[in-house]
Amino acid sequence: MPAHTTHVSPAEAVPPAEAVAPTDAVAPAEAVAPLLRGIAVLRRLTEAHDGTLSLSALEKTTGLARSTVDRLTATLARMGYVRLDGRDVTLAPRLMELGNAYLAALHLPHLLSARADALADELDESVSLAVGDRDGVRFIHQATRRRAMSLSFRIGDLLPAERTAPGPLFATQWTDADWHHWRERRAADPADHTFPAVPPREHPTPDDDFVLRTSTAASDGYALDDQLIEPGLVALSVPVRDLRGTGTGRLACVASVVSHTSRHTAPDLRTALLPRLRAAVTAMETDLRTAAPPTPGPPRTDLATWTGASKQELGREFVESLARGLTVLTAFGEGRSALTLTQVAKATGLTRATARRALITLTHAGLVTPAPDATFTLTPRVLSLGFPPLSRTSLPEIAQPHLTALADRVHESASLAVLSDSGEEIQYTAQASAPHVLSARVTLGTRLPAHATALGRVLLAHPEVRARGYALVDEELEAGLRAVAVPVHDRTGRVAAAINVATHAARRTPTACETELLPELSRTAAAIEADLRVAGRFVHVPPR
Repeated sequence: MPAHTTHVSPAEAVPPAEAVAPTDAVAPAEAVAPLLRGIAVLRRLTEAHDGTLSLSALEKTTGLARSTVDRLTATLARMGYVRLDGRDVTLAPRLMELGNAYLAALHLPHLLSARADALADELDESVSLAVGDRDGVRFIHQATRRRAMSLSFRIGDLLPAERTAPGPLFATQWTDADWHHWRERRAADPADHTFPAVPPREHPTPDDDFVLRTSTAASDGYALDDQLIEPGLVALSVPVRDLRGTGTGRLACVASVVSHTSRHTAPDLRTALLPRLRAAVTAMETDLRTAAPPTPGPPRTDLATWTGASKQELGREFVESLARGLTVLTAFGEGRSALTLTQVAKATGLTRATARRALITLTHAGLVTPAPDATFTLTPRVLSLGFPPLSRTSLPEIAQPHLTALADRVHESASLAVLSDSGEEIQYTAQASAPHVLSARVTLGTRLPAHATALGRVLLAHPEVRARGYALVDEELEAGLRAVAVPVHDRTGRVAAAINVATHAARRTPTACETELLPELSRTAAAIEADLRVAGRFVHVPPR
């Protein structure tokens, strides 16, 4: 068996596998049951194909009573974490703030993602960064190539360590308890059905194969995946170590180059790309060593007040203990990777007793781990709460429910558009229609001259439009058509898209468009921007 390295405190490192409590363990007496149930609901939704399940499906997969599922989902909807559409429940972009808290506290994506992106451009191959999660591997950054044969892995996806290139490198630091857990999991799930991100294993390999790969990785300083996930997929991994202080440095994460056999065999991948991967990793390690400590941002201190007000407004339908428990996760972040109980209570506005019970529950769920110095840190398992499916959300998908709500409020058609690559046309990417016989309807993908539309004038940012913050077009594109549009900004402040409301001239005057439609349109743009800020913090949100 491979030699084990010295155990590192969870307060100083990526949380070690053994600190994560098994999800089937008996809950402590002080655990908050509604919080555990809410976490179960979010995990079932995350495992669903598109982040959507019916209420009856959630009842079946969680084993909870329908009334309990209704109350939990109503609470999550109030928090903006899910959307309720009839009998369906869908994950919402705002939920990504939980995974963002982990990634911000980890600080690695902020420091290393630019290096990974540059390497992907240099090699014209996909590059990923991963951390260990018990006996699995989770991605924290992906720089993929746009090809017909491309990777479907998402940030936060969990893969079994033995079927990956990073796995053996993480396993070099496993304890005896980790190896025991790994063997138990392999025996209980030989086909890897508990890892929905990978295809089921058709031909199980002996445990000794992975033990040997781990020993080899320890001596070579790199590891290969030769079609272990599925035929055609190959990967090469090198450890990224934090060299601050003394010693050889702890394993901070693993950088991988991923390709397919039509471009590289596994040995060829090693021969051709290992030197350049190692050079990039050396630069990453320098960044880790020389980076200034992150400056803590201001935590939200109104969370307890907000949950209390929501409980007063919604009554029994709002499960306050679930909302308060999840807000504890958002207390962590950049410059706040390890917090004491007192710091968690202060950051959230919760009492010490409430914060303590929430931390006990989150520790049992594997989302938080305690350290010997009385601090707590988030684990990679926080990414299991909706992050993988939401990490591939596009701007039209973010905007669509908001456009639908806008169209319902004003009883007019609403649209989202972006500039074409030429900059001379707009392209419609999302729309919600109004219940009128005569209404503005366009086919998604339709292009129109930018200068002749309200959407285009916002996107082109003409001087007058920039000063007013909106554009109004009165029967210029088509007789009888009036439209007002406002910009949608991304988290950097750049105009990423525009939304409009279109009406017939017989229904609203130009003044009515400004007094009745513009406020609702601005409100909708602000809601889309809020979701976009959360969704785009650590992932690229496609504009189309």
